[in-house]
Amino acid sequence: MAEKPELTILMPCLNEEETIGICIRKAISFLKEHKVAGEVLIADNGSTDQSREIARKLGARVVDVKEKGYGSALRGGIKAARGEFIIMGDSDDSYDFLHLMPFVEKLREGYDLVMGNRFKGGIAKGAMPFLHRYLGNPVLTFIGKMFFHIDIGDFHCGLRGFRRESILDIGLNTPGMEFASEMVVKSALNGLKMAEVPTTLSPDGRSRPPHLNTWRDGWRHLRFLLIYSPRWLFFYPGLLFMLLGSIFSILLIIDPIYLNDVRLDIHTLLYAAGSVIIGFQLFSFYLLSKTYGVQAGLLPESARLKRFEKIFSLERSIAAGLLLLLTGLGLSVWSYLIWQNADYGDLAPSHTLRIVIPGLISAILGIQVIFTGFFRSLLGLMRVGGK
Repeated sequence: MAEKPELTILMPCLNEEETIGICIRKAISFLKEHKVAGEVLIADNGSTDQSREIARKLGARVVDVKEKGYGSALRGGIKAARGEFIIMGDSDDSYDFLHLMPFVEKLREGYDLVMGNRFKGGIAKGAMPFLHRYLGNPVLTFIGKMFFHIDIGDFHCGLRGFRRESILDIGLNTPGMEFASEMVVKSALNGLKMAEVPTTLSPDGRSRPPHLNTWRDGWRHLRFLLIYSPRWLFFYPGLLFMLLGSIFSILLIIDPIYLNDVRLDIHTLLYAAGSVIIGFQLFSFYLLSKTYGVQAGLLPESARLKRFEKIFSLERSIAAGLLLLLTGLGLSVWSYLIWQNADYGDLAPSHTLRIVIPGLISAILGIQVIFTGFFRSLLGLMRVGGK
């Protein structure tokens, strides 16, 4: 192995004695055949079998990673790697470590992350479960591409190459299988240069079941994609709730709506009002989570967010909130005067609730606008304080 290698071939390991030897031999054979100065590094995540002993005997370097999880093992391996470039792949003999030159060539060209694409390279029979191949992987990849505008066709390919310093700089944190999504998403958010090359997938060479849990790990990937996209998690649903709620509220405040023999009146107005409030709350969550994500270094700086903060300062937020609150109080006083004129007796709900409900919406939104503004300012102190 080279003392200062160009390439580290990194394999996470947890009780892989059946296949790790095969993978290491292939990786070393690749380095020798293509005259690539490199090392094979095994990130062991607590193996209790002979995996570590086998790896050392074959000339691989072994680093022990105590924190459990696929992502934890890889993060530990990336930190311990000596190569300028890293190619990571599972140690279950499902990926072909003999044909890594397409990854190396792209990395030498200046790409920061080079993803393998199993759907372009070929998936052997029995190599990928039906649900993973036709549901989980395509759906999660589609969501990832839509949320983050990433032109990658196989988000979860375990064989990928990257520039070590570039990946360390973006601060990967997740401990589990969602690490695969985090690497792609954070690379895109931080503007890293990405490419994709075809690769193959063979059946798992182990006799025991894989560590991957279809539904649990699928949910962890989806959860990560949602958390890192406040726009799709909060903003778009909030916009839909507010838009539909506002349209129906305005129409129903004016008059009931008739759909053939169906009459939509004050009861529907109440639900429409609730939709407006829910929508605004989701928008507030979007704004606050985006602000926090940027301040905490989880999300990159946003020019739109800066413009919004400049336009809607705390003082302007308070002014807008007070205006909404006073509007709500004014409508409430109006409804009270109507009640007073009726000698505090029975009222016609279809008339008075068309005043009371908008008044309540305005008051609630006014209070939310004010305190959302204060919360945003509190989050802003993180930047001022040098978080």
